[in-house]
Amino acid sequence: MRNMRVYVPILLAGLLTTTGSGHAADLVIGIPSWSSAKATAHVIKEVLEDKLKLDVELKEGTNEEIFAGMDDGTIDIHPEVWLPNLMALHDKYVIRRKSAIMSEKAVPGEQGLCVTRHTAEGHGIRKIEDLADPGKARKFDTDGDGRGELWVGDKDWASTRIEKIRARSYGHAQTMQLLEADETVAMAAVDAAVAVDRPIVFYCYAPHHVFSLHEIVFLEEPPHDPRDWRIIDPAEDAQWLTKSNAAVGWAISFLHVTYSSRLAESQPRAAQLLSAMKLDVDTVSSMTYAIVVEGMEPSEFARQWVATNGERVDAWLAAK
Repeated sequence: MRNMRVYVPILLAGLLTTTGSGHAADLVIGIPSWSSAKATAHVIKEVLEDKLKLDVELKEGTNEEIFAGMDDGTIDIHPEVWLPNLMALHDKYVIRRKSAIMSEKAVPGEQGLCVTRHTAEGHGIRKIEDLADPGKARKFDTDGDGRGELWVGDKDWASTRIEKIRARSYGHAQTMQLLEADETVAMAAVDAAVAVDRPIVFYCYAPHHVFSLHEIVFLEEPPHDPRDWRIIDPAEDAQWLTKSNAAVGWAISFLHVTYSSRLAESQPRAAQLLSAMKLDVDTVSSMTYAIVVEGMEPSEFARQWVATNGERVDAWLAAK
């Protein structure tokens, strides 16, 4: 591998589907660009269509586009809102505008920077501070420019902006190239590095199927302290990067289904279902593994999942 950018993003080929019908769908689910959200979106679509007999469309978009769609009536559901990543959007649309409702049910998550176990044990890269050491950073250099490469996320992810802030705060923005790329490109690079025992470091989050594929460990860093976590949204200040600071670990993260407030009147059974829907870390990981690694067609996987998890789905439908 000479550069992570050369990998062709094929792992998720065919993951997105749309209704393609000539009439307006009953509901539209927005799909952001990470694998677990895509898997969850297909499961929600199958449940709504199979159990409530609704016509559901899937529509790709950024987090900002999906929240704006829930506000203006063009999108009804965001399948996986990460907090604290999307707190600015949550505050705008859930708290202030009240055009979206976030389910109280949540899946706990974890975020940070990861390396392979071989990188940690064989090259002594165990702490995030190690990345600011020019000598250690060069272990991740694949293009010969003297700096290592670090995938910080997709260009549209809120976590990518935060990882840029963290890189500046910790100091490794000076020693590492901060690469933005589609997640499939990054995961292909991880696969390639593991195959030849090459050191690699990358933004990581759990639940995620990569932890089932390879021996991956989080880099050690100071625990989260809200006093040392100042994140300014780019929409609020053009100087967001220099005015922000985050030289501590991420807070415990949570994944929530979020849906348009108008569903309570237009589709009350769908709103009730979404508010009751409860997944867990193992479930989300297994869903993405089946689609991304095993290559199951997403809609077929969703049909099988709903069919084999009837009691769980029925509980969502019966909840008040």
